[in-house]
Amino acid sequence: MKYGTQEIIDFNITSKDNYWKNNHKKNYTIDITLPEFICMCPRSGYPDFATIKISYIPNKKVIELKALKLYINSFINKHISHEDSTNEIYDALNKGLKPKWIKLTADFNPRGNVHTIITIDSSRK
Repeated sequence: MKYGTQEIIDFNITSKDNYWKNNHKKNYTIDITLPEFICMCPRSGYPDFATIKISYIPNKKVIELKALKLYINSFINKHISHEDSTNEIYDALNKGLKPKWIKLTADFNPRGNVHTIITIDSSRK
């Protein structure tokens, strides 16, 4: 097995090493785009492709970018719906970061004439 494949399989987003101390008290926004998200449709087994966009105002922690990349890549062989994958990513980041604000958008590529965009925003209740 190649080292990258093993690293993705063994990856755990909850490890404290995946988060760094935020050294700044002021409010600032971190915007991250991950254009190569892949998961598998739980019904057909076909791959689903999406661009994941994350925006957050950090509180005490920021996420280490390699950790985020590995976490997103860990979905590549997971059979999971658009809604469930988006919610799982949001919940993991919201729990790990405890940000002042976070927004996650998953823009799935059209398949079968259907285009899905899912947005979760912590300011919406």
